[in-house]
Amino acid sequence: MATTTATTIQSNRPPIRPKDFSAQQPQTIRLYPLSNYTFGTKETQPEEDPSVLARLKRLEEHYDVHGMRRTCEGVLVCHEHNHPHVLMLQIANAFFKLPGDYLHHEDEEVDGFKKRLNERLAPVGSQFSGEGVNEDWEIGDTLAQWWRPNFETFMYPFLPGHVTRPKECKKLYFIQLPKKKVLSVPKNMKLLAVPLFELYDNTARYGPQLSAIPHLLSRYNFEFVDENDNVVAMTPGTPLAENQIPRTKVLASAEEEQDTGMTDVKTEGEGNEMQ
Repeated sequence: MATTTATTIQSNRPPIRPKDFSAQQPQTIRLYPLSNYTFGTKETQPEEDPSVLARLKRLEEHYDVHGMRRTCEGVLVCHEHNHPHVLMLQIANAFFKLPGDYLHHEDEEVDGFKKRLNERLAPVGSQFSGEGVNEDWEIGDTLAQWWRPNFETFMYPFLPGHVTRPKECKKLYFIQLPKKKVLSVPKNMKLLAVPLFELYDNTARYGPQLSAIPHLLSRYNFEFVDENDNVVAMTPGTPLAENQIPRTKVLASAEEEQDTGMTDVKTEGEGNEMQ
């Protein structure tokens, strides 16, 4: 019987060991898996304005009485298959929005922001109990500031030089999600977990503010933990198996009276970011 021997083919050019590249490293953020969180629905929260024109008119009335409007929105990040996902709201199956809203004129910034987050996402009543129900929000770094120079829909990531009295400033804050959290979304909205690669360079669907989030989060390193707090991956990560490709997940929706089980959704078609 003939015998065969295994041979190892080696390159005559061994890999070059790179110099250390770890100076001035960014902060490392721990991301928990999507399965750690509980999602439900609560009573409908109708939009305050029936149209864009009505919303801009209300902004003008606010400015006349209180000056520049202050708006705060949160970038809530978890992971699925070791890839960061951002939690965001979808309204009327078309508009996408980060959790948060404009502050009441008498509120301090951070406390007012927490109240707005609770209005959108905190569970109500006795529907849920246990760990994560009353977990406070940890407001992190300011990731971006967007300015509205006039009573128009356009916002810019800078204040134009000729503008001395902006009508609105919107801040995007990084929200460090705890190990466990219970979130409830109004029945007229959907809560989605959108992977970063879906947002990146996708202004046609998500608009300039949301599609810029991957750029904003690139300042951090991430470590990904499993349900037992074991670190299973860290930036820059490892290749994924075919059955682990991340997709946008519907976490809570009015179409179901209970948790939807993190259903995959298609991302075809166009939508717009809610301004």
